[in-house]
Amino acid sequence: MDYKSNSNVVYSCKYHVVWCPKYRRKVLVGEVESRLKELILQAASEIQVDIIEMEIMPDHVHLLMKVDPQFGIHKAVKYIKGITSYHLRKEFKHLTTKLPTLWTNSYFVSTVGGAPLEIIKEYIESQKTSQRK
Repeated sequence: MDYKSNSNVVYSCKYHVVWCPKYRRKVLVGEVESRLKELILQAASEIQVDIIEMEIMPDHVHLLMKVDPQFGIHKAVKYIKGITSYHLRKEFKHLTTKLPTLWTNSYFVSTVGGAPLEIIKEYIESQKTSQRK
């Protein structure tokens, strides 16, 4: 298990995040796709988020990312979506004519990694009995 730490917390918080362009338009292709990958890596670096894996589909983005829990997954996604939208719409004018905004407000997020839920539950349940021994 690879853990990171800040001044208060030792953590390993990994998330699978997916979001789409407005109206699920297939605009993430060619130069837009290439530039989006660069911008995501740059934005993530600025907020100390590790991008473990990334795939850009024509109509959605998949990221596997490690985020400091004190920064928060919502803040990280909001920041990355905001920066990428700003730059892509500035650099690719066709993204401003087809779409009122580049991204939808929503996104999918799921935690990944670590032990299965049942193992964690058993570990927690066993704490009192293991303390008595």
